[in-house]
Amino acid sequence: MNSLSTALPSVLFHGARAVERCVSLGRAPFSDMDNGLYRAWLTPAHKAALGTLEGWMGQAGMEVRMDAMGNLIGRYAGTRPDLPPVMIASHIDSVRDAGFYDGPLGVMLGVECVAALYEAGCRLPFPIEVVAFGDEEGSRFPAAMLTSRAMAGTLDEAALDMADARGVTLAEAMANFGLNIARWREAKVARAPLAYLEAHIEQGPVLEAEKLALGTVTGIAAQLRYQITVLGKAGHAGTCAMGLRQDALTAASEMVLAVEEIARADASDLVATVGRMAVLPGAANVIPGETVFTLDVRSGDETRRDRAAEAILARIRELAQTRGLGVGIEKIHNLPASPCAPDLMDLMDGGIAATGQKPFRLVSGAGHDAMVMEAICPTAMLFIRCRGGVSHNPAEHVEVPDVEAAFTAMMRFIESLGAKHV
Repeated sequence: MNSLSTALPSVLFHGARAVERCVSLGRAPFSDMDNGLYRAWLTPAHKAALGTLEGWMGQAGMEVRMDAMGNLIGRYAGTRPDLPPVMIASHIDSVRDAGFYDGPLGVMLGVECVAALYEAGCRLPFPIEVVAFGDEEGSRFPAAMLTSRAMAGTLDEAALDMADARGVTLAEAMANFGLNIARWREAKVARAPLAYLEAHIEQGPVLEAEKLALGTVTGIAAQLRYQITVLGKAGHAGTCAMGLRQDALTAASEMVLAVEEIARADASDLVATVGRMAVLPGAANVIPGETVFTLDVRSGDETRRDRAAEAILARIRELAQTRGLGVGIEKIHNLPASPCAPDLMDLMDGGIAATGQKPFRLVSGAGHDAMVMEAICPTAMLFIRCRGGVSHNPAEHVEVPDVEAAFTAMMRFIESLGAKHV
């Protein structure tokens, strides 16, 4: 293996190009909404983004393919056919009215790492696969990380029986995209990766508060997500007396406040969020007869998370009973805490030190595809400072020097991992 430290150009530009490409994917035709970014899985914007990304991967010397779930995979061959790949990945989808960097920045940095190797004529012992996962956010269908779960072989077939808010089933959406849902199992990796690396904006304020550009992630907090359906009785807004109403929205509002109250009382890393609510029938002059909302509960400690979730759900049932309403509770997903591999954390610390910054470790409260892939291989994550800790928002921002530093840290990480397998 050629030494990367001598083969790579002395003036770095790969981080700047990664940022530029993220920005370019933030506008038409790569968005499903006007005047903002919303790129959902299996949509025209998703397909357009993959077409452009395929070109960038090809320019970086990769062989590119799409798997059975719409994940785009670029492969850069290694020198030892007996070794499985090192996977560098993140997601290409977004929430509604998103920023440019949540997900795509990790993909673009993966492309840049391979581009640097290709331009320098370097091959590592292991192949590198850069993966753009199609669905991490769960912003179209009522579940998240479907495509990484399929790749890891942990996706339950029952999870595929779903539809989006417009009633389009997953099977229909895949067919419209040129995929066959009956072949979804083919997305599972043939060999577990040697290691998994994901670079991501922090989505929090810790690095900025510490005046640091980068951080080594120690693990990802455990998550529980539910869909709560409150059933009341629709009625005329002008003729139904207040004391006779079975208003599903006012009940749900009280439940949301209970979520906040219980989570705040915990005084730990526990967080609980109601992020989406639908009110039916949704007319100005009709008392809401049904309200559906999501509940997301997270903590680095699974016992604490589960205890808080049980308390919240008990309070929701109590409020429904007091008001004489029906309530349905469906568990959407249960993701355990996901620790990163200690030896890979050490390598990432070394990569950060190579940038001139002191190593720094922190936990991720946000979920990432890394927590899915941890089921089949060792994982590492690199966090990159984002301004104000703002994410899932058009104000999401990174500084180019920070991304340049991330590129340097990743290259040193890859080189150190390669040295262990010569």
